[in-house]
Amino acid sequence: MNAHARYPAIADLKSRARGRIPHFVWEYLDSATGVEATQRRNRTALDQVLMNPSILHGEFTPDLTTTLLGKTHPLPIGIAPVGMSGLIWPGAEQMLARTAARENIPYTLSTVASQLPESVGPHAGDQGWFQLYPPRDPAIREDILNRAKNAGFHTLVLTVDVPVASRRERQTRGGLTQPPRLTPRLALQAAQCPAWLMGIRKTGMPRLRLMESYSDIKGTLPANQHIGYLLRTSPDWDYFKSLRDAWDGPLVVKGVSRPEDAARLTDEGADAVWVSTHAGRQFDGGPASIETLPAIRAATDLPVIFDSGIEGGLDVLRAIALGADFVMLGRAFHYGLAAMGEPGAAHVLDILRQDMISNMGQLGTRSFRELSSCLRQPQ
Repeated sequence: MNAHARYPAIADLKSRARGRIPHFVWEYLDSATGVEATQRRNRTALDQVLMNPSILHGEFTPDLTTTLLGKTHPLPIGIAPVGMSGLIWPGAEQMLARTAARENIPYTLSTVASQLPESVGPHAGDQGWFQLYPPRDPAIREDILNRAKNAGFHTLVLTVDVPVASRRERQTRGGLTQPPRLTPRLALQAAQCPAWLMGIRKTGMPRLRLMESYSDIKGTLPANQHIGYLLRTSPDWDYFKSLRDAWDGPLVVKGVSRPEDAARLTDEGADAVWVSTHAGRQFDGGPASIETLPAIRAATDLPVIFDSGIEGGLDVLRAIALGADFVMLGRAFHYGLAAMGEPGAAHVLDILRQDMISNMGQLGTRSFRELSSCLRQPQ
């Protein structure tokens, strides 16, 4: 059956994915922190961005190509970092890296992935980005940067919106521990998902392999936190400057929500800013990402990357209309993997592509530059 007939929207992939992965894995993937108000605000605020269709533009094919950090991509879309991807779907990191290489879009490997940079980088071709949770020890940081660079990752993403561990209460109630282990309760859930379980038997239970490379650091952590919390620090501006000196490629800062921070990052040598609420997984009392985007766009001439709440091509267009140059998705690609295996990631991109083409046709916009003129102005 044609994938678009069975899964015409990302919501259909999400529904299928929920039935194919154990409940504790679903709670890890789908949950936020607190009462999950920020996660809901991200969706609600996107729905409130309205655009006026235009008429009598004749037949045309919109141009979806985008240039970011010196590379041209067929879509303004990339794959965001997701920790422990291999728990969500066995082999996820390599699958997503291969998809990115085939589709010519960025793939961002997390510091807390279940695979090493050395085992993922070759699959990503020249599309590899590496997301860094900042290590406290300068020697560990230097080693991680060298390993990422040698594995082919050319763009570094410093995540700054995780100064401390979030609580993620729903994830805790789901029973996931770090490192993951199948307790009798979780083993029963896994047994009900044979495709996932068969994959885990081939790959082994996911572990934070990069973090375990530096496991001589000792400490005690709650069951829902991992070794990475013993290694990393809450960075300050001096840390950013030292990282800028240490990394000779593009440096992106992820987790920006204030325009004054974007302005300073411009002055301090960042190459792009990434507007994000960490999908509501860190702080539950802030505005939606889309609400902070216009002011950040006005504060910097750097490329602006956006995530949080994106569920379709129309959402991508909304973000671009409000100032984003590029949009990243994390959960959506994992819904695709869990629903369809490796082809599911490419299907997510095709859903987004077709949705953008359809909506740009309705709006009468041939290029992304024209989208801002379609925004409905406040009454």
